[in-house]
Amino acid sequence: MVQHSRPSPQSSGPSGLKTGKHARSGPDNGSKAAASPPPSKRGLGAHGPRERRSYAAIDLGTNNCRLLIAKPSSDGFIVIDAFSRIVRLGEGLAATGRISDAAIDRAIAALSVCADKLRRRHVTLARSVATEACRRASNGAEFIQRVYRETGIALDIISAQEEARLAVLGCHALLEPGEGPALIFDIGGGSTELVLVDAHGDGAPHIVDWVSAPWGVVSLTESEAFDHGDPAERLAAYGRMRARVAEAFSPLARRLPREAEGIRLLGTSGTVTTLASLHLGLPRYDRQAIDGLIVPCESMRSISNRLSGMSLADRQKLPCIGTERADLVVAGCAILESILDIWPAQRLGVADRGIREGILRGLMDRDGRVM
Repeated sequence: MVQHSRPSPQSSGPSGLKTGKHARSGPDNGSKAAASPPPSKRGLGAHGPRERRSYAAIDLGTNNCRLLIAKPSSDGFIVIDAFSRIVRLGEGLAATGRISDAAIDRAIAALSVCADKLRRRHVTLARSVATEACRRASNGAEFIQRVYRETGIALDIISAQEEARLAVLGCHALLEPGEGPALIFDIGGGSTELVLVDAHGDGAPHIVDWVSAPWGVVSLTESEAFDHGDPAERLAAYGRMRARVAEAFSPLARRLPREAEGIRLLGTSGTVTTLASLHLGLPRYDRQAIDGLIVPCESMRSISNRLSGMSLADRQKLPCIGTERADLVVAGCAILESILDIWPAQRLGVADRGIREGILRGLMDRDGRVM
């Protein structure tokens, strides 16, 4: 039987990731980050039975449903199964305030696949979280209850602060080495989290400040009719998207350190991995080529500007975008450019990891200390 974990969202958690008292609501072709995943926490490899335990993390976002199943290893964990499906849980949410019946059906279908994998992989400890769509929806709690009845998965609607903490915990190992302040961001479907961290050495970073903006690729796309036939109208719509995001980022932007040297930037989301794939000219997505890549920020701006001027049909023809991402990628570009406006780093680290990896590290760490 799967044991479902629900750590307190307010806790810094077993990971040791600290939250500051002021925390609030390379080369042209890219280079790989030098950092590697941190070693597994103490105790995980000390006992034979624990070495064989399987852990799982489910992240039900506004756009995607993702699952990761892993076992602890000497240098972190080994992934033994994974699943990802676009479910668009937040589709139409901005207009109605509710998760639609069609979106619920898509999400439950995906979560049923996850539940089957949990059983087949004999997972003993799992944590399943839901984010912005369920936080906003008037029927979010009702949806969570239905998911449990039909799949047995106990989803935890986490706070924006916990979402930011888990994303940082999951991807901070890919930060470029350095002494300057770092900004880590996660562009989601319904929100974007920006986290300012003080990171030195191999330990978990100290969260100095953060903000969760109510704009993700789904919510921003639905806020602005973008795909006009006239390129000038598309350009104007893109400008309005960026203005909305800039306003939401402004409280944090005013608090960010000015003229700091050696600033670093790391992003985790479908937006940054997709744009990084275009930067490399990949014919299809390749996680090994993308996770840990360091890309010049000017290249990401150039790609964003190019995509914002293209028609939907033209974006659909691009490798690594296709029909599933073509209508959302422009909103992601607007969010990314707004981040580059307030944090003018020269390079962007790209992470194909985040909340799920953060959950797994927390589960393994806690399990290792208490058993």
